[in-house]
Formats: sequence, structure tokens, C-alpha cells
Amino acid sequence: MTGYFNNPILPGFHPDPSICRVGEDYYMATSSFAYFPGIPLFHSRDLVHWEQIGHVIHRREQLDFDNCQMALGLWAPTLRFHQGRFYLINTFVSEGLHEKRMNYIVTAENPAGPWSDPVVVEGADGIDPSLYFGEDGKMWYIGNFICQPEQYDGHHGIYLQQIDPETFQFCSERYVLWDGIQTQGKWLEAPHIYHHGDWYYLMVAEGGTFTNHCVMMARSREITGPYEICQRNPIVTHRHMPLMSEISVVGHADLVETTRGEWWMVLLGVRPYEGFHYNLGRETFLVPVTWDTEDEWLKIDNANGQVNSRERKPELEETVYPVRESFTGFEGGRLGLQWNSVHPLPEGAYSLTRRSSFLSLRLRSERLETVSTPSFIGRRQEHKEFQVQTAMEFEPQSEDQEAGLALLQDEGYNYQFLIGSENGAKCLRLYQVEQGEKMLLKSCVLPEQGRWYMTIRGQAEYYNFYISSEEGSQELFYEKAPAAVLSTRYRDGFTGVYIGMYAVAATDSDNYAEYDWFQYTPA
Repeated sequence: MTGYFNNPILPGFHPDPSICRVGEDYYMATSSFAYFPGIPLFHSRDLVHWEQIGHVIHRREQLDFDNCQMALGLWAPTLRFHQGRFYLINTFVSEGLHEKRMNYIVTAENPAGPWSDPVVVEGADGIDPSLYFGEDGKMWYIGNFICQPEQYDGHHGIYLQQIDPETFQFCSERYVLWDGIQTQGKWLEAPHIYHHGDWYYLMVAEGGTFTNHCVMMARSREITGPYEICQRNPIVTHRHMPLMSEISVVGHADLVETTRGEWWMVLLGVRPYEGFHYNLGRETFLVPVTWDTEDEWLKIDNANGQVNSRERKPELEETVYPVRESFTGFEGGRLGLQWNSVHPLPEGAYSLTRRSSFLSLRLRSERLETVSTPSFIGRRQEHKEFQVQTAMEFEPQSEDQEAGLALLQDEGYNYQFLIGSENGAKCLRLYQVEQGEKMLLKSCVLPEQGRWYMTIRGQAEYYNFYISSEEGSQELFYEKAPAAVLSTRYRDGFTGVYIGMYAVAATDSDNYAEYDWFQYTPA
């Protein structure tokens, strides 16, 4: 195939990609943190066009999200296929950034699901683990750990340990493959092992999740080591480039070999705007790589050795999937795969059958600005410039009841565009939540009207908010709310912006906000 494709291949909040090939089919999983269903699963035939086919964490019984902040939950997964079965290993973080972490394995015969209940690997410390299935039938766990004594901030290492393929528990001694002090590396994580030629290659992420992010490599003749460090490290990075490059903060990668013998790397990166902000979060990019014929190390296989927004296509037959419709009419009795909540919503929090072809969202007391499970259903912001519209019918039964739209980075940073009531009259309010503090930006009285058309427009650096009682009409309510308030970098967070429907009250209520449709379109 000739021609080019545009990066990213998964726009919007899709960090920490992991990929595997089964015959001529390619599958990829990404992180999802505290959103549910969790760990979206994608399928492709050409590595460029992807369709979402399911989620790995899709039952509330699989994991307990109750105490998860939005930056916690489901961190970097690794997806692998072995002898007819898909395996996914992942770190689940809850009750604080460092307080409670568990590394678990789930399996499925069909990547679209259902997936099994998690099996915790007892004694597995660290984050971002990976699996390797050896030619001798052995199953290996590769993880990271905090070195002791920790000689500097971010002094981490990578270890290898055999696990029983039936119980998923450790059954061998631990081998330390890479101590960060060998390279003075910080936050070594996301390890993967690949067998190519006569070498076992260990690929890791290093430098944290922001400006110093990169991809590093080491190799050994034996899987247990010793490993020599690549003298050309980092093999992939943009940290030497201006922060305001078109693509920045690249790292956390995985590799796949195609049926044509080509090698490709999926990895995360960001697309910043002025001030080095990025509201889309960390996205998934694709870059060609090759094994150097002189020293047998991996390198990017293009003219500039960088992750580019325009790249040559893989030598695979193009397979294009139907474009996901921008308009959601809430027919069919179930939400599409693009929709998520914060934590699994309780039964009765929403309904698609209470009123035909409407999403009925119940007003509950749990709020976006707290660690909780609010009545929020949203989807990712995938473009710097976009427009969101919805048609909502809502009758507040008390002054504490509000419903409308929300732009969400996390508990501490969001915008809430809500209809409520005051002194017996309907009113429209826009709130800004910054550093956990909720501030009213503007309010106005609305005329009595049964249906409201609410619009949010994104313009890279700003969000603009509109209201109307007539379909097709937009009246500006608030202009140029700073987008930087929801920037991943400003927050020092891990997620990207979600946009969705939100309903709240001081106490749980039997009242509902009714959404007839929702439309997301790039500008």
C-alpha cells in the first residue's frame, strides 16, 4: 500500500496503548483510569483504522471503584494473545495514589468480551506490568519496583518473575533486569519483552509522564539477563524538542510485527496549544520502526526519527470501518461504546426505557467535584475545536436540583453548565471548579419552556456556552471560559477532558432530566 495516514490513530484520551496481532487482525487496549466501562478494546486490519469492539472491565463486580479518584483506577494495561486466549494484565489503583495497588490478570476467548473476573498476582509490586509467553511454554511477569534504598527521586527498576499459567501466581525467584541507577534513569516503568533474532529485547518507558517522557531499550541473550543497555537510548523521544512541537511528550510504547514483516510502534503523545496545555489528554500514535542491520537495535524508520502527524501507511490492505455517528438518539436500549460514567453507576441512575428514545438521568446527591459516582454520562473530547449540542427537558422540583452538561477533567477541575430554579423561576448557571473550589461564573433567569437546546463550542484555548429554546438557534451565554483550567498539564493529571450529561441534587431524588439527543461534531 502507498500513501499516508494522519496521527493520532486514537484521538482524545487514549493513553498507554498495548497491541497484539492474531493472524491478520490487530487488537489494542488503552488506559481508562476511573471511567467505566474500563479499558477500551479496539480492532484493526491495517493499523491505521480502528473500531472499538468492547471493554475489558465491563461488569461492576470485577473491581471496586468506590474510592477511586479520577486519576486512579485502571492504569497501563498489557494485551497479549497465547494459544487461543487473550490475556490482559493491569494495575488497579485505589484509595490514594500510593495506598492500594493490585496487579491482576483477566482473560477472554473473544476480545470483545466477556472477560473473566480478575486474578490478583500476589506479591506483585509496582505498576504497568507485562506478560511474556516463552517458546519453552513458560509464562513470565515483567514489572517495575521502587529500588531500596531509593538513592534518588524516581529510582525504580524492572524485574522478571515466572508465574504459573494456571494460577497466575509467582513460581520462581525474582530477576532484576534493570536497576535505574545504571542509567540514572527516573521512573522506569511499562516494561515489555520481545524475542527477535538471537536477543531478548526489554523496552521500557522512562522520565515520567510529562516533558521528559521517552522509550528506552536493553537486551540479553537469555531472558533472565544480564541485560546490556542500548547506547543510543532513548530510542524514541521528543524531550530534546521545543515543548510546543506539534506532537510532544511521546513515550510508553508497545511493538507489533505485521504479516508483511514490518515492525510498528504504538505509543502515547500529546498535541499542545499555547502555554503547553493539552485538554485532549495523552493520545495514541503510530510510528514505523526497524531493526538496524549494523547493531541490531530498534530505531524509528522514517526520515526525521520522530513521531509525525503525517506518516506513511503500513504495507497492509486498507480496511475502513463505518465512522461512528456524531448524533446519538438514545434508541435501541443500550448506550454505545463511546459512553462512560465515573465509576459504575448504580442501578436506576439512568434509563433508556423510562421514556422511549430518551436518556433519563436521575438526580442524585453525588457530585462531580467530589470523589464519588455522580449521575454523569459522557464521552471523550477528541478535537481541539468541536461543538456539542443536546436537547434536554427538565423540571426542577426544588432549588437544589440542577441538570445539563459538564466538561470534566477530574474532581478538582471542571465546568458545569446547568439549568435549575431560583425564587420559583428557571435559571441557567455556569460553574467553574478549579483546585476543588466551585465558583459561579454567570447565571440568568430563563423563560418557562419545556425543552432547552444547550451547546458548548471548543476553540482550542476557550470554551463558549450557548442556550436556546428553539432548535437550530444558539444564543451566547458565556464566552471564552479558559480551556487551560481543564488542561491535563495544568492539573498534573493523567486523563483528558470528557463531555457529557450531568444531573445533581442536594439529596437523592426521583426526578429525572430527559435528554432527547446528543451530538458531538468536530469544527
